[in-house]
Amino acid sequence: MDKKFLYEQKAQIFKALANPVRLEIIDFLADGEKCVCEIADALHYEQPHISKSLLKLKEAGLIGQRKEGLNVYYSLQFGCMREFLHCLDTALSEKSLQETKAPRAVNFLCKRKTKNFFENK
Repeated sequence: MDKKFLYEQKAQIFKALANPVRLEIIDFLADGEKCVCEIADALHYEQPHISKSLLKLKEAGLIGQRKEGLNVYYSLQFGCMREFLHCLDTALSEKSLQETKAPRAVNFLCKRKTKNFFENK
């Protein structure tokens, strides 16, 4: 497979994941197949918002669907998504712990720039 094509495919997947609601859906589907109504109820979003997000995830190839009667059931297409999200959760938790122990230079610099910006006006 062409490397450039592979990077384009990866970028499409990350674009689909670059939304908090879609990440919640992926996280919820990590426990198994769910219908739209279950997802909407569990995540406390309106059904049309969930459906729109599911479409984006499906277009990226992250989830699959099957229809049973009037219900549409969604599931993850990649078994490794659960591990990927767990890895991110762990890394972000560790980063958060480190940040509480030592002040961040970025916050200091941003505050200085903001202060200087307003003082010049």
